Amino acid sequence: MAQHQSALKRIRRDKKTTLLNHSRLARLRTFIKKVEIAIASGNKSTAQAALKEAQPEIMRGVTKGVLHQNTASRKMSRLNARVSKLA
Repeated sequence: MAQHQSALKRIRRDKKTTLLNHSRLARLRTFIKKVEIAIASGNKSTAQAALKEAQPEIMRGVTKGVLHQNTASRKMSRLNARVSKLA
């Protein structure tokens, strides 16, 4: 267990950050899941609308430090490709 005041403060601060990052990541996953559900339903217009909502959220995850830039780009690219494939 930490003894120094600064180490104890760091532990408290990390706990808050971890909680915040967890909620941000959960929100991100929800938006991605909405796109995947729309793709599974086969409705292209719904999938495009869901993707349009998800893209800014994914990029927000990058700016907040929850996702790496390349990971976000890969996710958006793959979702976009799947939506484009729909008839």
